[in-house]
Amino acid sequence: MSARVLVGVKRVIDYAVKIRVKPDRTGVVTDGVKHSMNPFCEIAVEEAVKLKEKKLVKEVVAVSCGPQQVQETIRTALAMGADRGIHVEVSGKDYETLGPLQVSKILAALAKKEQADLIILGKQAIDDDCNQTGQMTAALLDWPQGTFASEVNIEADKLKVVREIDGGLETIKINLPAVVTADLRLNTPRYATLPNIMKAKKKKIANVKPEDLGVDVSSRLEVLKVDEPPQRQAGVKVETVHDLVGKLKEAGRI
Repeated sequence: MSARVLVGVKRVIDYAVKIRVKPDRTGVVTDGVKHSMNPFCEIAVEEAVKLKEKKLVKEVVAVSCGPQQVQETIRTALAMGADRGIHVEVSGKDYETLGPLQVSKILAALAKKEQADLIILGKQAIDDDCNQTGQMTAALLDWPQGTFASEVNIEADKLKVVREIDGGLETIKINLPAVVTADLRLNTPRYATLPNIMKAKKKKIANVKPEDLGVDVSSRLEVLKVDEPPQRQAGVKVETVHDLVGKLKEAGRI
């Protein structure tokens, strides 16, 4: 099959890093902090590469929006098996306020430009937890969508998707082109080997600007403040069940 897949990859603060809020409460501290690819984006890349290995798609294109540093994230996707990358250059205040709607407009424009047949995204990013980009992109393109995917199969010009839902699993079949968002159980991403990391350095990354795609990335939301979660109050040890019941009564719990 000659399908082309776009995969969105986002650079986020590494999940092992303790988040610190800026003194002015306008956001979180990012300078000098370790970043990595959003874990759900890693799953999306892995699924796209697996489809290519099965010869169900011909090309995997990794896309990321942000400053120069996001090229590291794109290189990681290329080392995992993506064929080429697209860096949409967004920096400064525009990058700090970049939200799902602006990213969705960029992805929709690129899908048309690249004549993509499938877009695979992580279901959400671990920094903002929005879970909106896939759905918005599908709406802008008027494409069907398979969200929270735990299994994906291409059957001719259709896509069979097993979805994670509250009551269990739901299996749907949708027409291509389509948008898929990857859930945690879709696959286990591979580690990029040293030879593939070296090969990735030679793969092409195209640079484009949002205005080249006809997209305005100015934000329509204003962040009023960012606060750290309140500290958990210390517990109290009790010696007997009678003491426990007394404490619960004092707290109005029983």
